[in-house]
Amino acid sequence: MNKRRSNENTGPGQRQLRVGELIRRVLSEVLARGDLYDPEIAHVSITVGEVRASNDLKSATVHVMPLGGLNTDIVVAALNRNKVELRRHLNRNIELKFSPELTFVPDLTFDQIDETRRLFSQETVMRDIAAPDTDD
Repeated sequence: MNKRRSNENTGPGQRQLRVGELIRRVLSEVLARGDLYDPEIAHVSITVGEVRASNDLKSATVHVMPLGGLNTDIVVAALNRNKVELRRHLNRNIELKFSPELTFVPDLTFDQIDETRRLFSQETVMRDIAAPDTDD
């Protein structure tokens, strides 16, 4: 019997994760070295938090955040303007069948963490967490 993995409720495959991590590392190095010449991001430290590759590996969404979260919209716009140059850097450093189309978006992970912390600090939530488990 042939078992196929359903596309519903499944996360990215191993290949997508590996390619995403390779892309993240290369872009992080390129941005850290200052290999991209754009005056709007010339002196900005940019964190590449995550890269999510599509199933066919032909596109990738790059989650970025400037240090301190300042001018995020300007940084994301500058990176999207320069995505052709960034793809060239990828092509020089990674051997892939297709060079993925890059889309840069703000990394909202830190905002989600802050919101989770805020929720856990609410009195009602703290009371529920501290309450003994009565399911036994």
